[in-house]
Amino acid sequence: MMTLKIKGTLKLNKPRLLAISFLFLSCNTGNLTMIGDMANSLKEVSAAETIPNSNLIWVIEDAGNQNNLYGLNHNGDIIKDIDISNAKNEDWEDLTSDSEGNIYIGDFGNNNGKRDTFIIYKISNPASKTNSTTAEIIAFTLPKKAAKKDFESFFLFNNHFYLFSKESKKFLVLKVPNQTGIHSAEIVTDFNLSGKDNKITSADISNDGKTVILLNHDKLWKLTDFESDQFFEGTIEALPFGHNSQKEGICFVNNNSALITDEKNGTEGNNIYSFDLN
Repeated sequence: MMTLKIKGTLKLNKPRLLAISFLFLSCNTGNLTMIGDMANSLKEVSAAETIPNSNLIWVIEDAGNQNNLYGLNHNGDIIKDIDISNAKNEDWEDLTSDSEGNIYIGDFGNNNGKRDTFIIYKISNPASKTNSTTAEIIAFTLPKKAAKKDFESFFLFNNHFYLFSKESKKFLVLKVPNQTGIHSAEIVTDFNLSGKDNKITSADISNDGKTVILLNHDKLWKLTDFESDQFFEGTIEALPFGHNSQKEGICFVNNNSALITDEKNGTEGNNIYSFDLN
């Protein structure tokens, strides 16, 4: 998963530094620290991920946008723009990665509840790619109980993908093997989170496999002390941001901090934030 660490002072050119300084003064980001604003051409960033041997933040856009994977520096500038030539962005929702530097794109959004087949695209070592590549395809169908569910979040753990449904109550966790071909997703568990507006928009698991984070627009849930893949049988903490926006991407920086992205909404959003999990 995440091996990138943010240390010291970010190197920004003077105009960008002035712009970010103005943003810090003009808006309250609560418990989040804004580290960059993403390129204006990216309006619906739906995920964020980092990989070994790359200092870039990798992002994708939501349904109907380009079938491209972007690598950003910490300012939010596009450094890599990789077209996935055999993919279609039907509803790209989240990213995850493995220890070998491969990235997986989750095309499993299901807003109208009518999709039959869902896709995970495997991009081998995008840090070494230039302008275009092809993906390996992992396809799956949903069990009957989950047929109408919408999904926006997943991560890779013990060579299986774990998907979390997006809804206000009675969430489902599904499991899909990390193997090319067509699979039937398996239900791992269902669960409820206390409070209102609990829709999960992104997820990640720490490198040591001991902490899961689930993203919401104004908070995240930190899951610890679980065994195997029974993530909700341990300790569950809600960590508020003190800031509300359409946050769609989250990934670990290290075991104690995360990167978060939000979508553009008028003149607000489209930013990269860091968040201390302690």
